[in-house]
Amino acid sequence: MHRIDWLFALAAAVLLCTAPAHTQTPANPEVPAAPRTVNLTLEQRHVIRELVRDLKLTVDPAADDGKVAAGDDVPGKVQIHPVPALIGQKVPQIRSHRFYVTQRQIVIVDPQDQKVVEVIE
Repeated sequence: MHRIDWLFALAAAVLLCTAPAHTQTPANPEVPAAPRTVNLTLEQRHVIRELVRDLKLTVDPAADDGKVAAGDDVPGKVQIHPVPALIGQKVPQIRSHRFYVTQRQIVIVDPQDQKVVEVIE
């Protein structure tokens, strides 16, 4: 084998070995993304529950349409409130979020997309 032929064969082998592999399957558009949450601890949930209870907010009738889950849209007529400074200090990951209260739940809302990110029973 001539030296140039050998170099071409070596270059071809290197290119074949370094070509990107396409082993990932494409994302299935029918499978919804997992809802975002803020991953609160039990202690943080308790703190939020107690501090919201102290606010003595009245439940908006539009907010009590049944169970709410992370990923749900906020009903259009529900009045959402900013997270009070004291709650933001104790649970910093929800400082910029909003919330509303139902008969049995405190619903934490992402202010950017108006989606429920956490529900505290």
